[in-house]
Amino acid sequence: MANIDPRLKAFERLLDIIDDLREKCPWDREQTLESIRHLTIEETYELSDAILEDDKPEIAKELGDLMLHIVFYSKIGSETNDFDITTVLNGICEKLIRRHPHIYGDVNAEDAETVKRNWEQIKQAESKGVKSVLSGVPNSMPSLVKAMRMQEKAAQVGFDWPNKRLVWDKVEEELQEYKEATGKEKPDEFGDLLFSLVNYARWQDINPDDALELTNKKFKQRFEAIESYAKQSKIRLEDMTLEEMESIWQKAKA
Repeated sequence: MANIDPRLKAFERLLDIIDDLREKCPWDREQTLESIRHLTIEETYELSDAILEDDKPEIAKELGDLMLHIVFYSKIGSETNDFDITTVLNGICEKLIRRHPHIYGDVNAEDAETVKRNWEQIKQAESKGVKSVLSGVPNSMPSLVKAMRMQEKAAQVGFDWPNKRLVWDKVEEELQEYKEATGKEKPDEFGDLLFSLVNYARWQDINPDDALELTNKKFKQRFEAIESYAKQSKIRLEDMTLEEMESIWQKAKA
């Protein structure tokens, strides 16, 4: 008897467990596509945290949680004959084959940029009736990531600056406009400034969301150092001077 691929055995085990839980567990039985949506978003952010921490065991754990959600959604879909796990997996397999014609067809693609451009062109051709190349960017996507994805998609069809010097000039232009703005103009001009900074990050091959999160983590670590000092010294944060806080902040940076 041929050995069964352990990956298939593990996946089959998960399918069987979800079948059991859906039938026997009161909580699992009550869930709908809508009721677990927010939990899926939470799990995605937990995976993101693990990746940024470069915590490999935690990444594996969070991937398992997301796999659970994919199978759970598919189980719910199968109960109404809308879709099932077979539909889901075959769908992504067919998409990958269609969008990699340089692997499964006779198209040449010697570099990653060509692959990305082909992907977007094929995706656009598949989206019959869709009016915009930006339609594939989810409305509920976080604004910083959404800005980057819209810029990437526009660039794929040629709507982009010719060089990064001009991109930085745009940043400086938007900064000046923000400085000169008054009243209700301020939020709009600040948004333009952020959008231009995201675009410059794209030109520098920097993911702005990742970059901001790294800064968030640094801020958190350094501020917690101040809190730790205050606790050890048995003083309230409110009673510390700004100079004291700054001194500890600088030590935490070292």
